[in-house]
Amino acid sequence: MDTGPDTSLHPVEIRVLGSLVEKQITTPDYYPLTLNALVNACNQSSNRDPVLSLDEHTVVRALDGLRERKFAFQFQGADSRVPKYGHRLGDAFQVTPPEMAALCVLMLRGPQTVGEVRSRTGRMYEFESLAEAQAALDGLAAFTPQPLAVRLPRQPGMKEERYAQLLGGPVATQAQAREARVEPATVAVRLENERLDKLEREVAALRSELETAKAQLEVLRKQFE
Repeated sequence: MDTGPDTSLHPVEIRVLGSLVEKQITTPDYYPLTLNALVNACNQSSNRDPVLSLDEHTVVRALDGLRERKFAFQFQGADSRVPKYGHRLGDAFQVTPPEMAALCVLMLRGPQTVGEVRSRTGRMYEFESLAEAQAALDGLAAFTPQPLAVRLPRQPGMKEERYAQLLGGPVATQAQAREARVEPATVAVRLENERLDKLEREVAALRSELETAKAQLEVLRKQFE
């Protein structure tokens, strides 16, 4: 059974991916992005929630994770002295342009109402009506083999329901999400720790294979003595 691409991205990976999607649409002449341009896009003070202060090392780690999942790529043409980076979200999920714009806003700004999605996608896609924005969000929520967005329960004191992206896995209610929210620096450290844990496991596996190979060679050596 096809479950689709792995959608268990870290918040930093989601920020990097959303920034790549946004810049491909809004500034195509400068896409793919250099690492410096991508860091600046991730750390923008406008159109971002929360506002982050990521360094190059953290962004590169996030890019490594995205490239492992085939969500991003590195490019270096003959006329470029530095590598550039782009996304493959459209290859992983065959969504429409309005759906891509809505998903991008959810990645960069967190849960949004239909009206907020409509008003905040202007440079990426001009929704003619709330109904069209609603249709894009409904399409993401009904996407197969796995939904890409979910409608959150209406919270006390709020007039409208909000939608959240699911690239980071299942989400709780907005109130629970606020309680679980952590500082960007903590997110970055957790991402780094998980990468280090993975490397340590890989090194341990290689050492085990090396010891096995040494033992086999020793057996062969004794046979020819």
